[in-house]
Amino acid sequence: MSKDNPEEKELTRLNKFISHNSNYSRREADKIIEEGRVTINGKPVTNLASKVSADDIVKIGKRIIKEDKNRMYTVIVYNKPKGELVTKNDPQGRKVIFDTLDKKYKHFLPIGRLDYASEGLILLTDSVEVANKLMHSNLERVYKIKVNGKISPKVEEAMLHGLELEDASNGAHEKSKIKSMTFEPFVAYQILTNNENFSKLKVGITEGKNRELRRFFAHFGLDVMDLKRFEFGGISLNNLPTGKSRYLTRDEYRDLRHFVNNSDTNNNKDND
Repeated sequence: MSKDNPEEKELTRLNKFISHNSNYSRREADKIIEEGRVTINGKPVTNLASKVSADDIVKIGKRIIKEDKNRMYTVIVYNKPKGELVTKNDPQGRKVIFDTLDKKYKHFLPIGRLDYASEGLILLTDSVEVANKLMHSNLERVYKIKVNGKISPKVEEAMLHGLELEDASNGAHEKSKIKSMTFEPFVAYQILTNNENFSKLKVGITEGKNRELRRFFAHFGLDVMDLKRFEFGGISLNNLPTGKSRYLTRDEYRDLRHFVNNSDTNNNKDND
């Protein structure tokens, strides 16, 4: 660690520095630190709480790990339960995701929304740039949905070819000022069960804006009973329990960095 006054330099936790500037995940970084394979300014370090500044020389074996400022960000996956709002606080005193998440994530930005009654994958980051690029992307969002009726040929036709509505207020939030909507064709869909009482589907879309799925199915007289997002841009919940969070894996960070470094933003908004 640098011998300079830490108040004069910005310090970064060692495992975070390694994970954001190499192909090691944060968990893998912890392991190699504990094994004594990491040195700071020529001295082996095994303390997981160690921090470094931009002036420190960090090595894994003989390899120098150099800071890439474009990569110094963190993204986590959170499995949001029903009954939590994706916001910092709620004037009505309802539970928000930051009531459950560890306090160290209180400054993180949620990437998109899931409404109070929805559940599943939410990405959060400490980078405004990353948040904006992902929110305004056409990356696929994958959901499992349960509706209170049968999926008719008309519903399938709309999923395949899209839908334009002058009045899409059914299924909308009561305070929403958005009335007309254009629904792009679904990227993919799979009908898992289909009967008069309820149907279950797996769907992939590229926007997810303004309660898009609830409005879409409401147009056909179908109420969404359950909605769970379990994938965003190739990042999945996997076996993450409800109400828990995790860091991205090494491969997920690699793919995310490639996307962030090579993408242009558009004007889509994510708000299921």
